[in-house]
Amino acid sequence: MRFLTAGESHGPCLVGIVEGFPAGFRVDIEAINRDLARRQQGYGRGGRMQIERDEVQILTGLWNGVTLGSPITLQIINRDHANWAEREHQPLTLPRPGHADFAGAIKYRFQDVRHVLERSSARETAMRVAVGSLAKQLLQRFGIISAVHVVRIGRVSLTGGPWPFAELIRAEESPVRCIDPTVSETMMREIDAAKEQGDSLGGVFEIQIKGVPVGLGSYVHWDRRLDGKLAGALMSIPGIKGVEVGAGFAAAETPGSKMHDELFYEPGRGYYRTTNRAGGIEGGISNGEVIVLRAAMKPIPTLMKPLRSVDLVTSKPGSASVERSDTCAVPAAAVVGEMTALTVIAQEFLRVFGSDTLEELEKRWSEFQSR
Repeated sequence: MRFLTAGESHGPCLVGIVEGFPAGFRVDIEAINRDLARRQQGYGRGGRMQIERDEVQILTGLWNGVTLGSPITLQIINRDHANWAEREHQPLTLPRPGHADFAGAIKYRFQDVRHVLERSSARETAMRVAVGSLAKQLLQRFGIISAVHVVRIGRVSLTGGPWPFAELIRAEESPVRCIDPTVSETMMREIDAAKEQGDSLGGVFEIQIKGVPVGLGSYVHWDRRLDGKLAGALMSIPGIKGVEVGAGFAAAETPGSKMHDELFYEPGRGYYRTTNRAGGIEGGISNGEVIVLRAAMKPIPTLMKPLRSVDLVTSKPGSASVERSDTCAVPAAAVVGEMTALTVIAQEFLRVFGSDTLEELEKRWSEFQSR
């Protein structure tokens, strides 16, 4: 399974094409829309989310709501396009530090950085959520489920951990997607303070994926290691600057005797472990434990009190361009990260169990469970 997205932030629409999704699967479009709504929520979001009401349309690849095995085309209309199409826009020539503006303009020989920001905008992640939600539905059929929560915004951090999968469900009740109500309140105050100062905040979110079978990924080829694929996918999300699997960087300061997850066996229960510091992946392969991923997001580079920059046309100093933006997008990025990770898991699941038809997939899954 693979996918491609297209579209600009203020263009008519976003488009995604998914190829290799098995035939015979009934798609729940409203479930995709619910995940799109989750992405639009979160304390600290900007005015754009007051305009958009993201809903997906599936244009190809379904017949009476059931997949055909042919490419699936998804579309999300940009409501803000009508507002922008009627305006005259002056060229933006002062790139924002921390954004793709400068490097993109040099790469493609643009003087107007709007040509860069329209595609490099995180608006594109709405389609990645739609694609990931499709993958999520497929995985749920085989008992693979996920949850995500925010563990840090700015200087405010959730303490403790590891957090049980069951506790993460509570995160959906929080405006900042944090499982602790007291920490949530402090995070919101941190966001308010940053907004008053014309600043922005980053943070860290954690994804957990439960029910992933042993054997996804590979130790044989470097480019098929599951942790490498997941890390690469998460790093491709705009603003993500760091990814951890399991204990992550803490593993560097932990002795081996306290790092690795011992293996046990009981008749009737089978193989099991009492710790999961590996985060569900050993040697590039899923080991049957919950997959645990964390991603660090930098602050949004668009600031209401802009940083210094240089005009690409005149080479004179100035202040960076100011665009409508979020103060903090970590709760939204958490949903994008969850759906991105599920897309990778679905890709590797289909690689192992087959992707032509749902019937074939279920048969191989049943054989695997018996074995």
